[in-house]
Amino acid sequence: MCRVGQDYYLATSSFEYVPGVPILHSRDLVHWRQIGNALTEAQLGFGETVPASGGVYAPTLRHHDGLFWLITTNVSGGGTVILTATDPAGPWSDPVRLPGINGIDPDLAWDAEGNCWCTFAGIRQARIDPKTGETLETPRPIWSGTPGAQYPEAPHLYRIGDRWYLLIAEGGTERGHGVSIARGPRPDGPFEPCPANPILTHRSTDRPIQNTGHGDLIQAHDGSWWLLFLGTRPRGGSPGYHVLGRETFLAPVTWVDGWPVIGEVAPVTEGPTLPAAPWPDVQPGDGGGDEHDDFRGPRLHPRWIQPRAATARLDVREGWLTVPEGGFAGRRQTHLSCRVQTRADPDPGAAGGLMVRLDERHWYGVHVDGDQVIAEARIGPLRQVLGVHRRAAGPVLLTVAIDAAGPDPDSPTDSPDLVRLGLVADDVFVSLAELDGRYLSTEVAGGFTGRVIGLSALRGTVHYDWFSYTGSDA
Repeated sequence: MCRVGQDYYLATSSFEYVPGVPILHSRDLVHWRQIGNALTEAQLGFGETVPASGGVYAPTLRHHDGLFWLITTNVSGGGTVILTATDPAGPWSDPVRLPGINGIDPDLAWDAEGNCWCTFAGIRQARIDPKTGETLETPRPIWSGTPGAQYPEAPHLYRIGDRWYLLIAEGGTERGHGVSIARGPRPDGPFEPCPANPILTHRSTDRPIQNTGHGDLIQAHDGSWWLLFLGTRPRGGSPGYHVLGRETFLAPVTWVDGWPVIGEVAPVTEGPTLPAAPWPDVQPGDGGGDEHDDFRGPRLHPRWIQPRAATARLDVREGWLTVPEGGFAGRRQTHLSCRVQTRADPDPGAAGGLMVRLDERHWYGVHVDGDQVIAEARIGPLRQVLGVHRRAAGPVLLTVAIDAAGPDPDSPTDSPDLVRLGLVADDVFVSLAELDGRYLSTEVAGGFTGRVIGLSALRGTVHYDWFSYTGSDA
């Protein structure tokens, strides 16, 4: 994240989905809206061989000399790249490649002399020319966190006062995740570790937010300090199942003896005291969300993503989104509970509908196929039809409802949520399947991403009139 005046901009990983690297905007650190994506499908150049949870990892977004600078790594062939923009909503420049930076999680920082320092997982560092991508020296190891801790990564380098601070993640991005920090007189050290490291970790605790790490420090325009970081919200029985992927969290920071001290991390906590600045098309920060896409504009809202290639089109049938065979277009599930609906109209002989997708081998779907509506699940190598309902002619109103309120927190085998698949016929909801949500979780499927809910075409071409998403964390 970076701040420009009283505006805050946030970039996150996008993995195998296009477009890449969503960019969000806030004026109070509470209310956010997505304003664009930094990488186009053509710039990513993904092929069919890009695996689930491959693609684009861990961007760093900074503002320097009147430009926004974004550095990230395409682990599926593109390597480390830098993009620039005068407006973070885009357009962004073509990527400049950095062949001398051969690691993930790259960071950018400039010193008073104008040198640009790139620090990346390992932890290693080199001066670079960010305009050409040239590495000006051989990358060298610097401070790598707690001795023996695995995966020192996600470095961020800052000049704060008269010292340089190096913030890193360590312990792996699972339950052992944490944030540690060191300081030194120069961008390249030598670095003195904080005696209280890790300054943030929820390992071996019963806190509802886990896997906390990959932090970034920022000072708000009222002078307060905050730590932005990723975490997960596992639910259900042992070992706990998180279904939304790595989410973005915010915690207050105070400074004691020249070191940052992280405040409370909780699902609901005291937020910044900046003047509230809600966006008109976003619900207040009560955990709710209500979004509707009628597909009548010239392009999809930037929240819409597609795996590897953008095949869905708005120019086939006016006011409808058309998905070709094998295609999928969706939006991230961003609430613990949600309800999604769409009106689907397949071409003759085609089949498709609503899908809750973790990856190609883990999904639940309710789709129209001929004169039937079918509920189906894919879990690893197993694929099973779970319910069938005969439909009338014409478009069909399909529904997915996800409920996180039901699981028993005291049961060691309970599910994180319940997923219902069905349709609306004669103004009545017809349930075709009720499924345990754990099979669409990272703990079962592996990888780094959460669920994406969207529109599929399993066979032939399918048209969609609209798509609605209502979510809540209550």
